[in-house]
Amino acid sequence: MQFAFTEEQNQIRDAILRLCARFNDAYWLNKERASAFPHEFYEAVAADRWLGIAMPEAYGGAGLGITEAALMMQAVAESGAGMSGASAIHMNIFGLNPVVVFGTQAQKARMLPPLIAGRDKACFGVTEPNAGLNTAAISTRAERAGDYYRITGQKIWTSTAQVANKILLLARTTPLDQAGKPTNGMSLFYTDLDRSHVEIKLIPKMGRHAVDSNTLFIDGMKVPAEDRIGEEGEGFRAILHGLNPERILIAAEAIGLGRAALARAARYAKERVVFNRPIGQNQAIAHPLAHSWMELEAANLLTFKAAFLYDAGQPCGAEANAAKYLAAEAGYRACERAVMTHGGMGYAQEYHVERFFRESLIPRIAPVSPQMILNYIAERVLGLPRSY
Repeated sequence: MQFAFTEEQNQIRDAILRLCARFNDAYWLNKERASAFPHEFYEAVAADRWLGIAMPEAYGGAGLGITEAALMMQAVAESGAGMSGASAIHMNIFGLNPVVVFGTQAQKARMLPPLIAGRDKACFGVTEPNAGLNTAAISTRAERAGDYYRITGQKIWTSTAQVANKILLLARTTPLDQAGKPTNGMSLFYTDLDRSHVEIKLIPKMGRHAVDSNTLFIDGMKVPAEDRIGEEGEGFRAILHGLNPERILIAAEAIGLGRAALARAARYAKERVVFNRPIGQNQAIAHPLAHSWMELEAANLLTFKAAFLYDAGQPCGAEANAAKYLAAEAGYRACERAVMTHGGMGYAQEYHVERFFRESLIPRIAPVSPQMILNYIAERVLGLPRSY
């Protein structure tokens, strides 16, 4: 068993950190205050060909694994870009894995190169207001009409829809009551986000203002049949190929965010002098920070175990879910402790830890709740009866 990254993997991390160093704390704070998408950062990542890190070489990608992608996303968050930087490119890294797995050669050749080059920006339309985590209950309909579909419905929490020109969209081609099995009858499409048939309404939210979240109202959007990924009715099976990689990447990002907050807290604890001594000399300050370091390192080990298993083609559902859970909790606690270490200044934007703290809730909530992960482990690993 190896616990060290290869020289090539370490070079990837170093290269990403050098790229991110061009976008300092002031850059991210200004994007947060202006609720402005970090186009300059996105374009820099695209220019250096990092958007295709886990995409096939035949279409312009690097052909590397989820391990390298996780290292990349962790470094982005750890640099101080946090979830704002990670979320700006997150969809490009993992989102089109269903196209890689289920797409035809013609679809891959048409869809992947523009995304890898950064010419296309994609968003992910799966979650619905009345379905939530119960994906089988989605009601967005795709009705076949010759060589195209008409799609009507509603999606929510669709990130980057304000700036995207493409959407990976899950819709029902067979009504639930006619599908037999609940997960049957859904189809997946990767297509143009036609704003003449989609109203995109911004959701004002707690944090990560640089990357938008939206409700989509889709009214008869015309989608060519050639934009359907995989067989009709097999869309749920297609998106499953993106779930474990997404959990691994979210875990890596949460750890990176926690490390960013912890580094700032440790620095402040060494510099801030009260009662003629640095506050980091007090165990009430030092011990919580030390505890967070241990939690982050433990979560990191499971995250990269899950990545190793995925890249080796081995089952990794339990490890990917558990890594996401542990990393999100560890990242959250590290950010909270960073705020408390700074005291009153932790509440001030200029020290950035309040931004990290607000963003640390994202990995806890999305893309799956901690309670559902506990359900998964209880049922699939421990063999306990299903509770829902």
